[in-house]
Amino acid sequence: MKKILFSVLALAVVALASCRKGDVDPDIKQYDEEQIQNYIKTNGITGMQRDTSGVYYKVLKEGTGAALQYADSINLVFTLSTFDGRYASVDTFANHYGGFLGHIQKTGYPLALQTSIYNLVKKHGGKIRLLIPSHLGYGASGVGQGSSTTNNTRIYGNQCLDYYVNVMNRLPGDNQNTYDDLVIRNYLTANALTGFQKTPSGLYYLITRQGVGTTPITDNSTVYCTYTFRLLNGYIFNEYNTAGSGAPLEVPELVDGLREAFKSLATTGTKMTIVMPSSLAYGRTALSTNNVPANSCVRFDVQVLNVTP
Repeated sequence: MKKILFSVLALAVVALASCRKGDVDPDIKQYDEEQIQNYIKTNGITGMQRDTSGVYYKVLKEGTGAALQYADSINLVFTLSTFDGRYASVDTFANHYGGFLGHIQKTGYPLALQTSIYNLVKKHGGKIRLLIPSHLGYGASGVGQGSSTTNNTRIYGNQCLDYYVNVMNRLPGDNQNTYDDLVIRNYLTANALTGFQKTPSGLYYLITRQGVGTTPITDNSTVYCTYTFRLLNGYIFNEYNTAGSGAPLEVPELVDGLREAFKSLATTGTKMTIVMPSSLAYGRTALSTNNVPANSCVRFDVQVLNVTP
């Protein structure tokens, strides 16, 4: 009898503790909801609506044309910050996506971003602000690398996300190439870069010093040069500017834009700047070790010091 009574009391204590834990510790959905409500109030955000999944949104601009389908190719730019303020990425040169709407999640973005564009933005040209709860974002694990003492290198676990998203208007012709050309022209204008010419492939170039060499650059050549690779936001991801004989670049191993520029525009002594659309650079491939996003336009400044067949 004592054993039975003890067991009943033990179960009652466990049940009471569970009830108290439920009163004190909300589940993640309730926690996210409270975080979003507090964020909206603290930041004076107005006009937000809640969809059935728990994402809060405000359409900033209605899109036009036919409704988006998951098989559609789209271009979008965005900014992203976390509610804790420790991560903010506002560089739209880096924060852009070009590809199928249905592949957004496959490239590392939250599924909620993909479904929100499909269900809420709906059309090309639309702009939206999204507050995505953590359980629909990067969950308890977060994403990225970094420690508790560093900022802007990692999205920590259980962090809700604040997105501004602009789905670009549908452009004539090849969407990515047309978008890249617009990005390059805007970049040249914004930085007062004049005198550039464009090749039929979409490569922009400016020769600042004509070469004097007589050895043509071919698909079998090695080009010795000093150079700087950078994204259009100014981020330098590869360079060699040490005095001397220059770094060797094997023409067969280069991306299409560099091969074209070297073979058709350069010889020993040439100094030039080229700006490549993503299709002539690294295309849809992200260079994770160099922090180069997929679909990135690339600027290449080079001085050719020597050419060997």
